Amino acid sequence: MVQLTLPKNSQIKEGKAWPRPAGANNVREFRIYRWSPDDGQNPHVDSYFVDLDDCGPMILDALIKIKNEVDPTLTFRRSCREGICGSCAMNIDGSNTLACTKGIEDVKGPVKIYPLPHMEVIKDLVPDLTNFYAQHRSIEPWLKTATPEPEKEWLQSHGDREKLDGLYECILCACCSTSCPSYWWNGDRYLGPAVLLQAYRWLIDSRDEATGERLDNLEDPFRLYRCHTIMNCAQTCPKGLNPAKAIAEIKKMMVERRV
Repeated sequence: MVQLTLPKNSQIKEGKAWPRPAGANNVREFRIYRWSPDDGQNPHVDSYFVDLDDCGPMILDALIKIKNEVDPTLTFRRSCREGICGSCAMNIDGSNTLACTKGIEDVKGPVKIYPLPHMEVIKDLVPDLTNFYAQHRSIEPWLKTATPEPEKEWLQSHGDREKLDGLYECILCACCSTSCPSYWWNGDRYLGPAVLLQAYRWLIDSRDEATGERLDNLEDPFRLYRCHTIMNCAQTCPKGLNPAKAIAEIKKMMVERRV
């Protein structure tokens, strides 16, 4: 068995317990990961108490209420509040998901909130997605053609358009990639399920004319083949997509072009 020796100060400590709201009868505890690069302190978990009778139903509603009314230093990303932008992706109750679509009532007991796992943390619940976005750009996620552009638009049959269903809906929230053990250990070289799903979206697009070039770009022991079909990606995707299936289809395309 591998033995790991961690620094003595590496543990996450219990932080501050903020006061309960006075007169509230329907209170839920939120245990939130806190870390700032500016204070020189170890990560810690602060406890906040929210009156659910004076709060929206979603985890994001509680986070906004805490930031607005209790602790303005709490830092997290958010934007659309509709499960579209992917900004509020975080680890809630042990699973990666979107805070705006995760109901408070879906969690039993204290609500434990951490940033996406195995990512560098900028502050509190904000992960550093620089590498993730760079990997996405590396697959050139745009239509590539050699023929002259048509006067109006590239035409596509209904059948070919349907092949993109289950692919184009990805919002790049990184929930799937940060739930993948292969990405945890090889994130510098393995593209991860989110980016590979995006890669397949362009490989399968009937209007794209760079299939061979795109497959050449993925032909690498790490970029594609670190996937071991663990299926965490499909289980955690807040949009119900199946990146593992897309990765399997790419591998199939790799084999077929050699035959």
